[in-house]
Amino acid sequence: MQNNDPQVPNGAPDAALEAANADLEALRARVAELEATNTDLREVVLREKAEIENQRRRLHRDLEQARRFANEKLLNELLPVYDGLERGLAVEGGDVASVREGIALTLKSLLKIAENNGLTQVDPVGQPLDPERHHAVSMIDAPGQAPGTVVSVLQKGYVLNDRLLRPALVAVAKD
Repeated sequence: MQNNDPQVPNGAPDAALEAANADLEALRARVAELEATNTDLREVVLREKAEIENQRRRLHRDLEQARRFANEKLLNELLPVYDGLERGLAVEGGDVASVREGIALTLKSLLKIAENNGLTQVDPVGQPLDPERHHAVSMIDAPGQAPGTVVSVLQKGYVLNDRLLRPALVAVAKD
């Protein structure tokens, strides 16, 4: 068969065919290589997806455990206070002064535990009324006090880590 293509010299069709076959084989090899890489990447993605799912389950379990036992440390610290109150109630007789002293020590212990856990008292006697932390329930005559100054605290307020739990109930000086 005669070559009528002006671009391809005689005898060149075999060379062109061989070159095309070589290119085809190179492309097939490249496709096989890319398919293998694709398979490897799919396996990596599946493993990573499974690891993320396992990690999500572990975090969920740890969060549930943290919720269930969040108060464990605090309650463990309160046990001695509880024991002291039980011992105080078990005492028969005794004078009022010693019972009062025992209650005062128990209260001091309880306040120390609360303070160690971020709880602070709001006791604003002598300070100006702060509507953010105090709730005025009455106004009284208080000679020598500036108007709006807290004269007495009817119920102490409490703040937990800079967040108000309960405002102090106070009486303020009249104008």
